[in-house]
Amino acid sequence: MKNKTISIATILFILFVLYFNKGWLLTNLSTPANNEAESAVVLHFPSERFPETGAHIKAAIEHGKSSICTIDRKGAEANRKESLKGVPVKPNLDRDEFPMAMCAEGGKGADIMYISPSDNRGAGSWVSNQLEKYPDGTRVKIVVK
Repeated sequence: MKNKTISIATILFILFVLYFNKGWLLTNLSTPANNEAESAVVLHFPSERFPETGAHIKAAIEHGKSSICTIDRKGAEANRKESLKGVPVKPNLDRDEFPMAMCAEGGKGADIMYISPSDNRGAGSWVSNQLEKYPDGTRVKIVVK
């Protein structure tokens, strides 16, 4: 009788834990981390308009940087500061970072490339305009055309 009570109590405890942690279980066990197929938005970046930025994004992705950008506008300033730390300024060039500073994936470890200011700033403005309707937390897959 005592063993039966312990077995029933154990089963009830397990069911209790599973019931109250089902959200965590479903989120963390059924979804692979960094699943690029599950982005909410696909952004087709126009490399013909911004060739230097397009080449940088493409190269960074080919070298292992994520093509997913989780929008995090509030973290952009800190990400930019972190990603550009120790990267010297060069005359007449911008330091382009990928993943972008506005992405949660940006910041420390971002790929940095020197490119022309007009290409970099034009691309940044274009991306911002494309994504302004989406809230922070939106996952965006960046595809270079």
